[in-house]
Amino acid sequence: MLPPRIDPREVEFSAIRAQGAGGQNVNKVSNAVHLRFDIHASSLPEVLKARLLALPDQRIAGDGVIVIKAQEHRSMPQNQADALARLQDMVDKAAHVPKARRATKPTKGSQRRRLEGKSRRGEIKAGRGRVGE
Repeated sequence: MLPPRIDPREVEFSAIRAQGAGGQNVNKVSNAVHLRFDIHASSLPEVLKARLLALPDQRIAGDGVIVIKAQEHRSMPQNQADALARLQDMVDKAAHVPKARRATKPTKGSQRRRLEGKSRRGEIKAGRGRVGE
């Protein structure tokens, strides 16, 4: 099953100034982007909302809003696309349900080989003691 796609209308972008080196361009142009996505108000299925809220991710605020900062590129549209891709990746990971593990029993042969190896190892260790008279 494919994970649901994020509707761009449910995402709010705000332009901010980027951090770090960049000369005068960094000081006068707001090309970095803050993406805000409200999990509770989204059109995602309830199960996926609960899984997203349960993620141990620092980008998810206490009120259920995901905030992603993108400042890698020099243009705002590229930063918006990058932030949206990271949000979609986050939703994809939350939508993945791991396969349930089933307990199995070891075979008789593997149990026998394990016990033989243990007794062999015990004999080796017992032979390391002092030689008695």
